[in-house]
Amino acid sequence: GEDGPSQTYVRNKHKFAAKAGLVSRNETLPANCTQGEAEALVASLAADPTVHGILVQLPLPKHLNSEPVLALLPPEKDVDGLTERSMGRLMRSLPGHAPCTPLGVMRLLERYEIPTKGKKVVVIGRSFLTGLPQVILFISKGGDATTTCAHSMTPPEDLKAVCVEADIIVSCVGIARMIKADFVKPGATVVDVGVTRIDNKIVGDVDFDEVQAVAGAITPMPGGTGPMTIGCLLENTLEAARMLGAFPR
Repeated sequence: GEDGPSQTYVRNKHKFAAKAGLVSRNETLPANCTQGEAEALVASLAADPTVHGILVQLPLPKHLNSEPVLALLPPEKDVDGLTERSMGRLMRSLPGHAPCTPLGVMRLLERYEIPTKGKKVVVIGRSFLTGLPQVILFISKGGDATTTCAHSMTPPEDLKAVCVEADIIVSCVGIARMIKADFVKPGATVVDVGVTRIDNKIVGDVDFDEVQAVAGAITPMPGGTGPMTIGCLLENTLEAARMLGAFPR
């Protein structure tokens, strides 16, 4: 289809794939394509040995069901980490691909040497794309954090109570500027994954101007976790090629 934000995301993915030396193909279907046509295209890519990673750009047009389309992805080629098989592998710590945005958050923390082991972490959001896999990554071996999951139905007073105790807050609920300075313990790390569009501009979950005066480390929105998402898509694609035997580790 012609979804504007999706086209922007796809352009950026192609640009960074080219910078990394990857061959990036764009397979486009019209917005009025049938369920069968969408599934046939993905099935052909799944069977193509020259394709190591497949990303189905969501959302699909409203008349299409995304689940049967995603189910066609082999877990080795599911570089977005969104299928039930990929999520199952993540839960059981088996070889596979973690969703790119949560993985990007972990890579940011590693890069800036912000420890997670034994730390108190609050993840705000419970989507299959971000919140739930983010919790799994924090509690898995390597993350080893004591992790609380809050979400849009958590009463505000309870949300604030858990946040002020946290060493790390990751917000991915999509409520503009919800996290204020009084939610944050001095010196805590605050990672903003939430995206809300207001007057054609992207606004995060965190009131950046307020919170940066309190936080020890903070990511902006946009410009913080977004580039990491694309970087981890490329990382997953590289790992997918290795899993499929394209070249040795």
